[in-house]
Amino acid sequence: MTTYGRDLGVHTTPIPGLLVIDLPVHGDDRGWFKENWQREKLTALGVPDLGPVQNNISFNDAVGTTRGIHAEPWDKFISVANGRVFGAWVDLRRGDSFGTVFTTEISGDVAIYVPRGIGNSYQSLEPDTSYTYLVNDHWSPDASYTFLNLADETVAIDWPIPLDQCELSDKDRAHPRLADVVPFGPRRTLVTGANGQLGQALRAAFAGQDHVEFTDVDTLDLTSDLATARPWKRYDTIINAGAYTAVDRAETPEGRAAAWKVNVEAVANLARVATENQLTLVHVSSDYVFDGTQELHTEDEPLGPLGVYAQTKAAGDVVASTVPRHYVLRTSWVIGEGNNFVRTMASLAERGIDPTVVDDQHGRLTFTADLAAGIQHLLRERPAFGTYNLSNEGPVVSWADIAKRVYELTGHDPERVTPVTTEAYYASADGPISPRPTHSALDLAKIRATGFVPRDADQALVDYLT
Repeated sequence: MTTYGRDLGVHTTPIPGLLVIDLPVHGDDRGWFKENWQREKLTALGVPDLGPVQNNISFNDAVGTTRGIHAEPWDKFISVANGRVFGAWVDLRRGDSFGTVFTTEISGDVAIYVPRGIGNSYQSLEPDTSYTYLVNDHWSPDASYTFLNLADETVAIDWPIPLDQCELSDKDRAHPRLADVVPFGPRRTLVTGANGQLGQALRAAFAGQDHVEFTDVDTLDLTSDLATARPWKRYDTIINAGAYTAVDRAETPEGRAAAWKVNVEAVANLARVATENQLTLVHVSSDYVFDGTQELHTEDEPLGPLGVYAQTKAAGDVVASTVPRHYVLRTSWVIGEGNNFVRTMASLAERGIDPTVVDDQHGRLTFTADLAAGIQHLLRERPAFGTYNLSNEGPVVSWADIAKRVYELTGHDPERVTPVTTEAYYASADGPISPRPTHSALDLAKIRATGFVPRDADQALVDYLT
């Protein structure tokens, strides 16, 4: 029975994410009217922004028509246009709530928000019932579904009309019992730049998680039209770990074009996909977006890029920040697998070479394992979207200080390292040199406030070398 005049309200259920919505219905002798989906009002009350792309209606002629239990790879907003149904939902998603059941009766003044992976079913309680649902992805024959038998003894749904007296399809009768159901997996995560230093750390961090997909320039061209490159509605997150990082080469005509293509055009394409499909975009940035005049950079410091590479990273930050669900991570002095400053110094030490290293650039190292852990933390805890600084903790040092420490930790005399100014170091360079920030240290208060405390940089260096 539809109730007129109730207030719009949202109620949680034992199934995480499954919501019951009280809908205001206005009626008189002529009939009734209701706002079935009102984005602004519903999202203000905590209902996820469905972004419907398809509206389906199932008409049920007879009392006792029973359909389900179907878990689909899209979210649904369910209501009844005419009549009354008994609705039953079973969580078929992988996790602790697998198998949890919720049932309720739906008439014209009740709607249900159903996240993907939750099995949905209903039984009509009146003749000529019209069951409607909005979905946020188009139906596809390639979509992956999960099914559960309506008569499963484990979930033991108390159907108002016994199933042996109902109209059921042969397919629904043949669905498996809960013990045989393969749980519905989470939305996918796409990691770009998966063969770089950070990409390799993300591979290790997400090892064994089959919903995480890794790609590089050979498998996905980020500078192409990405609209149809993936079934994006089945994704939740894009982690952009790819970048053009040849700082000095970016000052050449060829490097300038390549840097803008990778660091800006590709980011714009990812931002467009993320915005249109309501995805979370994690974009990794750099201390180079600042001019280096402040000794400690906060997230809200005005951008002041000095060179071409820096300008492209700053532009990429601005583009990524247009995505409603974004995390822009600014980092500095990245050390991971492959060629990097620490490995170079360790190699020079072992080969008996005494290097000159700049001592007027100051900052902190960021180890890719810690950067990957910070990304996982943000995606797990979901603090406010925005920009976060993330490097390792500890004293601010120079490149020469780090080089001396590497020599010491590898059993060599740190005095073999000769400090030199940046100007002197590059005085004999035979190509264009990009300006470097004098100060690269990042204020970590904001990321710490979310509960993530990076390792001490010196301890991380010790661990890295041993």
